[in-house]
Order: sequence, then C-alpha cells, then structure tokens
Amino acid sequence: MRARKLFIGGKVRAIRGEHGLTQAGFAAKLGISTSYLNQIENNQRHVSVSVLLALAEAFSVDITTLSDQDSDRLLADVSEALADPVSGGTQPSLADVKLVVQNAPSFARAFVALHQAMRRSGDQLAELDETLERSGALTDPTPYEEVRDFFHYVDNYIHELDLAGEALSRELMKSRGASLKALADHIERRHRVRVAIGGGEPGGGPESAVRGALRRFDPVSRVLWLNPRTQASTQAFQIACQIALIEHDQALSRIIANARFRSADAAGICRIGLANYFAGATILPYAAFSAAARELRHDLVLLADRFSTSLEQVAHRLSTLQRPGQKGVPFFFARVDKAGNITKRHSATKLQFARFGSACPLWNAHSAFETPNRIIRQLAETPDGVRYLCLATAVTKPSGGWRDPVQSHALALGCEVTHAGELVYADDLDIARAAAFEPIGVSCRICERRDCHQRAVPPLKRRLIVDPNTRKTVPYGLE
Repeated sequence: MRARKLFIGGKVRAIRGEHGLTQAGFAAKLGISTSYLNQIENNQRHVSVSVLLALAEAFSVDITTLSDQDSDRLLADVSEALADPVSGGTQPSLADVKLVVQNAPSFARAFVALHQAMRRSGDQLAELDETLERSGALTDPTPYEEVRDFFHYVDNYIHELDLAGEALSRELMKSRGASLKALADHIERRHRVRVAIGGGEPGGGPESAVRGALRRFDPVSRVLWLNPRTQASTQAFQIACQIALIEHDQALSRIIANARFRSADAAGICRIGLANYFAGATILPYAAFSAAARELRHDLVLLADRFSTSLEQVAHRLSTLQRPGQKGVPFFFARVDKAGNITKRHSATKLQFARFGSACPLWNAHSAFETPNRIIRQLAETPDGVRYLCLATAVTKPSGGWRDPVQSHALALGCEVTHAGELVYADDLDIARAAAFEPIGVSCRICERRDCHQRAVPPLKRRLIVDPNTRKTVPYGLE
C-alpha cells in the first residue's frame, strides 16, 4: 500500500510564525529553497521525510503530531455542515472543501462553529412551543455539544491528566494497584475523605445517600458516598473521579480556561469530563494498558478481566491511546442508544461520526441489541473507499430495584483493516476479499451511495430521479 502524502501547510506556517521567521529564514534553517517552502505552506507540495526530520532537528518538533488526522476530522465536519439544508445554494466540490481545510483551517473551524450556532438557533425556535415552555422541557444542548467537540479536537487525549493518572496508578501499585480499597485508602490518607458504600442519612435506607446517583461528596463532613448497587469497578472509577476534582483542581481549571468555553455550564460539564478522563488514566494506566492490549491482541473481555474494569471503560480507553511517540492502534469508539443516537463519540481514524441525526442503519452497532452479551464483527467500507473492522456489543447498566430504569447502549469500536492483524477478532475473517466488506455511511443526508436499500432521506448533493412507473425499495433514484 502506498504511503499517504502529507499536506500540512497550515501547521508548517504556524511553526514558522511561532519562531518569528520569514519564509527565507525558515527555509534556510530547513535547508530547502524559499519557493519550495512557499509551495509546502500553500499545500501545493507534500512534506518529504527530509523536511520532517529537519523540522524535528531544527525546531524540536515532534513529527508524530504532524499527521493530517485533524484535517480529516475537520473535512468531515465542514462537509456535513455544507450538506445541511440551512446552508442552501450550490454545494462546493470536495476538492474545494479540502483546499479550504488545508490552507485555512481556522476559517474552516469558524465556519463549523457558525453552522453549529445556526443549528442551535433553529432547534430553539422549533422548540418554542407553549406547552414545552410551561413544562420546563426546553433545554439548551449547547454546553454538552461544546464539550464533546473539545474532546473531539484534542484527539480525546489530555497529556497532563494522562500522566497524572499514570503516576497515581504507579504509586498505588506499590501496595495493591488501583483497586477499590487502594483508592479509598489514598483519598482518606491524602485528603481526609471517608468512603462510604451507601447509607449515611438519618431515617434513610442503605441507598438513601446516593439514590439515583453513582456518587455524592459532602465537602463539610468529608464523606464520599458510593452507590452500593454498582459494580466494584464503577465504585473505584468514581473514587478516582473525586480524587481528580480535589487533587488536580488547578490543572482542571487551567485546561478549562484554555478551552475558552462560552458558558459556565460548558465549563462545569468539561470539569466532569476531565475528572472522568483522569479516572480512566488511573484505572487503565497508559504504559501498562497499551502493553496489555498488544499482548492480548485487543481482546476486550480479557483486558476487562485483567484490569478488573468494564467493557465500556476498556473500549473508551483504547480510543485514547494517542500519546506522542507511543501511539496505539487508532480506533474509533462510539456509544449508541436504541434510537441510534450517538451519546459518546471519538475517532482517531478517517471515519468521523455525524453531529446531527442517527448513525447509518447498516452499521453493526444497531445489530448488537439483537445479540446481547456477544461481541459481533463487521467488515465495512465507507463511501470514500476506506475499509474497517467494526466491533459492537450491547451493555446494560441496572441502576436499582424492580421499578428503577435500566440503561441499554451499544458500544462500537473499530479500526482500519490495515491494523486488523493486531486484533484477535480478525483471525478468521477474509479481509483480502472485497466482497466481504459491507457498504456503510456516516448519515443518509451526506451519503451519496445510489443503491442503499436502507436510505431514510435522499442525499443533499444529488438530484432525485422520480419515475411513477418504477417502484424500487426507495421511491426515487439518484443522478
């Protein structure tokens, strides 16, 4: 397979700007001509290996951070925004969109932000129904989506917190590892916080302190109550979250300040997300977990058993192994509900999830609900010709007794087939046979496949062919 050419003109231009150099001065340090540098910065020429090495030597640039995954991610977001009916008018070609993303990434991000604002405004206007307003059902999705995008664009990897979680794990490993008991001892010894499994309120039952919650911390009494109905792995995770909120408060605040969220709600949601990230890095420390993933060939069940954690925590952590110089297999990860809504999403691959609407119905994540307690596999190909090995499994999270609700989700994890040999799940699959790959898309309105039998809405970039004398599965054709 031929290596992809790397067009990173925007990043090279940014590095030059950081050092306050002219093109002539920058080119001289790299040992190339000014005209060659100009072509690189305008994405008219790809970056050669010799230029990458010169960047590393002359400017201490970590070349592993110069991939074009950010461009792939941004290209998907801009393409989806342009496909939205609110954009209107003639749709630019893919080549034109790529040109903007590669040469003016800041403009492209501003366009995506503008589109998000338009969508939010439209949603709010559509929801201004008197009944909903009286019932208080109107909600503003802005903070949640803003935080989700923050993690999306930092590659779901927070270096400072990842190192801090790994350091705590090493400290606990001297005794018994990042177990429930070890974490409880740590938070009590270091922060004088007592951990109580349920109970604690006068006249209440054993679950009264945390009914409907996974944890509740009282800063006055210094007691951290945990829900007794959750698994030990969940209780350990929640203790680690509280450690992050207490022990790394300044780091969390600094990261949030640098993110420049538009609202206090978004900042608050992000603080929870960052605490969760630290907890994951503590329970599943980077070096040990990535080594185990390679050793066990990414067997999700064996990894969950080895680290005494859940399948969701394992799948999510696999998608965050993006530490510079120590990257693991690039995975996509998503959590999907029964309606097809994606409630968690991240992709270190070219596959990018739709921001609006449901996921492609041909994706095996939907089939997972039909076969609970099983990991199902799918060889899939997206419209851009990239092929993936997709895994999916349904999980449930009972929250209490008979009358309490039960959460059900499908977990989806996958990678490009070029990495399939590193996964135990690919051993008996015929990945060399093109017919073995099922066609999937991102969402119907931006998928241009002409012959999809599951299409819900027509693509916005193709004209319809309507023939009343011909009726197929979908009642129209596409040019």
